[in-house]
Amino acid sequence: MTRPPWLPDLKPASAEALAFGGLWAFLLDAALMVIILTFAIDAYAPPQDLPWKPLRLNDPPGLATAVKFQRAAGDPDLCREVLAAGGVDFTVEPDRLSGDCPLTNTLRLRDGVTPLSPAAPVMTCRLALSYAFWDRHVLNPAAQAVMESEVARVEHYGVFACRNVYGRSEGRRSEHASANALDVAAIVLEDGQRLSVVGDFTDENDAGTLMRAARTGACDYFRAVLSPDYNAAHADHLHLDFGRFGLCR
Repeated sequence: MTRPPWLPDLKPASAEALAFGGLWAFLLDAALMVIILTFAIDAYAPPQDLPWKPLRLNDPPGLATAVKFQRAAGDPDLCREVLAAGGVDFTVEPDRLSGDCPLTNTLRLRDGVTPLSPAAPVMTCRLALSYAFWDRHVLNPAAQAVMESEVARVEHYGVFACRNVYGRSEGRRSEHASANALDVAAIVLEDGQRLSVVGDFTDENDAGTLMRAARTGACDYFRAVLSPDYNAAHADHLHLDFGRFGLCR
């Protein structure tokens, strides 16, 4: 067949042009697949596994929980938002900027978590967030699994104390000096049983199992967790803080 004279005289594509075109086609197909996969993951994957989904107290721990938790702990507004969305009632405390131990971004937990005794101590939002996640995802599930009872209250030795580490006259400030540490002494179950760190932590029974599970699980949500396994100064309590140094013992 004779080629019509009005058709342009097309030159055959070079090998380089064909390769370049093939590469672009592959990249476009790959981009389309990534978009489809992203939409599928966003629609069907558990929200706790997706770092772009909000952190929610009621979600079980997932692949992205740790990353989202650290983000919320570092953002006071987001921290309070996560607590409120999770059904935790609290009152925000005014900043105290004067004195040797100023306090900022603090609150008092009122409801929606296992009550502390003494009640509603002043604490940083990040410590409150840690306590809420520990309470909901570690302490109560462990109590139900081991003792077949929920926790009625958590007894503690205090949160805020304007002092140095171990009460020394010199050295760095304790996390208690910024209301960023909680010293847990005992837990009281709904069935009336009282389990204390000093009395039960080292025992090879259900009470000891629960107290050690509470300690180990706290390491997922607090930065420093110190127990009787650490030193004699912590023989009667679990020190839980969200400070600068990470330690679980």
